[in-house]
Amino acid sequence: MKAQQKTLFPNALMWFCRIVVGLLFIFSGLIKANDPLGFSYKLEEYFEVFHMLFLSSYALYFAIFLCALEMILGFALLIGWRAVQVTWGLLLLIIFFGFLTFYSAYFKVVQTCGCFGDAIPLTPWQSFSKDMILLVLVLVLFASRKSLKPILKPEAGRMAFIVAVIFSFGVGIYTYNFLPVLDFLPYKVGANLPEEMKTPPGAQPDEYEITYHLKNKSTGAEKTMNSTDYTKSGIWKDNNWEVKGDPESKLIKQGFKPKISDLAIQDAQGNNYTQELLSNPFYNLIIVAYNLNHTNDEAINKLNALAINLTQNFNTRTILLTSNSPTDAAVFSKAHHLVPEIFYADGVPLKSMVRSNPGILLMKNGVVINKWHYHNMPSYDVLVNTYFKK
Repeated sequence: MKAQQKTLFPNALMWFCRIVVGLLFIFSGLIKANDPLGFSYKLEEYFEVFHMLFLSSYALYFAIFLCALEMILGFALLIGWRAVQVTWGLLLLIIFFGFLTFYSAYFKVVQTCGCFGDAIPLTPWQSFSKDMILLVLVLVLFASRKSLKPILKPEAGRMAFIVAVIFSFGVGIYTYNFLPVLDFLPYKVGANLPEEMKTPPGAQPDEYEITYHLKNKSTGAEKTMNSTDYTKSGIWKDNNWEVKGDPESKLIKQGFKPKISDLAIQDAQGNNYTQELLSNPFYNLIIVAYNLNHTNDEAINKLNALAINLTQNFNTRTILLTSNSPTDAAVFSKAHHLVPEIFYADGVPLKSMVRSNPGILLMKNGVVINKWHYHNMPSYDVLVNTYFKK
């Protein structure tokens, strides 16, 4: 009889690592695949940090691939499909993620890694700690890779793996084309945007520590003191000590921050229309095209026709929000004979409003009633029968 292969770790420990790692990789990939466009924005930040801007055009493809790869490897680990190759893939992937999160944390460059998308925001150090725990579990599996047995017969395992591959890529492709299934952003359906922008009375503000660099004019001695010690010590009364340079301000405790803090809507002259537009008591249609140079022209034309009908028949206010310059927007408007009023905002909040260029928000009393990707935007009749005739 063939001798049973010895394992370095107890079978229970290997199964614990196998289940935890497999499920975490599936969850991590799935939650990011729910919003691959958002993950691609995070990858673009990393490309900028590492001076690899030539990859920015492919960020979305990388995003969908990485999300799918995480899910595929996690599922393959659970069913034991080609365990040796899978554990190699898991090890290389977690080392890669660990390097990115450490670099982000140590050099303070990308302050949210996007490991779990917008569903569970993590600081860089939290992300790095999570990756190190995962690395330990993956190392246990890697050391025992030849002992990991499949739970399905070869043919069934092959079919299950193929289904997992199709599903993993399909999720990212679907959500990119039809918006995230679960919206974790502050502009989700049902959100009251003016309320999301408010800071409640008595909210804790940010706390900062002021640091002074001092030098003794007589002895040349130098010292650094925070504002509390500087005041208590009375050193500021001693004319022998002088402050060198400007005091440094460091955030030591973050206070309350509204969910929406970076949205400011202006007209071409710079007048602020944020509250007026977001608090409209009637149905109003907001078309978001954060980049007019890369927006879908056919969708813009359809939305323009929709705006014409809604304006004529229901006196509905329709606006187009963009981050382009007023000059570029005027040229675009003339070329497409746009009816919607054009307003301007920074591209970052516009990308968060709706993961589509263009995207559509239907609002009333400051509340997001519904939102659509241009691939599944409603027709005039559907919009009227669903909302305006109620």
